[in-house]
Amino acid sequence: MLHRVGRFSPRAAERAGLTLLEVMLAIGVLALVTALAVPNFINELRREELPGSARQLRSLLSMTAAHAAFDGKRYRLRFPEDGEVDALGTDNQPIVEREDDAIREPEVFNPVTEPWAVGKTFHSDVWCAEVRIGRPTIERVRQLRAGVREPPDETLKEFDPYRPPLVIDPDATSDWATFVLTLAPRDIGVEEVENYPRVELILEGATGLAWVQRPFYDEELDLFEEKNWPAVLRQDFLRPDVLTEDDVLELREFKVRP
Repeated sequence: MLHRVGRFSPRAAERAGLTLLEVMLAIGVLALVTALAVPNFINELRREELPGSARQLRSLLSMTAAHAAFDGKRYRLRFPEDGEVDALGTDNQPIVEREDDAIREPEVFNPVTEPWAVGKTFHSDVWCAEVRIGRPTIERVRQLRAGVREPPDETLKEFDPYRPPLVIDPDATSDWATFVLTLAPRDIGVEEVENYPRVELILEGATGLAWVQRPFYDEELDLFEEKNWPAVLRQDFLRPDVLTEDDVLELREFKVRP
């Protein structure tokens, strides 16, 4: 039996050419969308580096307080000094230490090497530019912005005066502390950090509560001072828009809702 051998007609060739053109157009559109989307995606990831690192530091502080209470020993969290490296071989991760023998070796803190204490807390480009011990107040925030800082504590002269260690007592309490995390270059001065993206992790030492917030604008500080409000919101707050009186009242009302 003879089989008819079909021929590739010009119309079929035209259809095949159109299909190839469509594929090429689709690839071109995909490449264009990718070129536009990837930078935005990278920027979004970079924007998350600061709050993400702050939340991980909050978890580390909570874990450190829990171990201090469980062990009945003082713990300390600090950051590498010049020429020092952390457990990961870098110079930006927090270091957790423990006072193992308060009677025979008081004030001698040894590195904690358990896995919970040596993981990666900060994203690669994030570092802690400043640790402020003490409760944040409007007056103190204004002084810091004016470049006025308290003289370093003589008992902590071995440490960077801008990044003193935070000691957590066996009852899991500590001083108030504000950790200023930033993406600024490492070689700039502390006073210049405010020109770069940054967030603040504020720890209320007596309760162990901590929250992440952006630095307040000057007009917000004016409002807080006028209303005699504290310079903390006691909850995470990263919205870039300026807070109004109604905003603050709404935030506080939401905070106390059951």
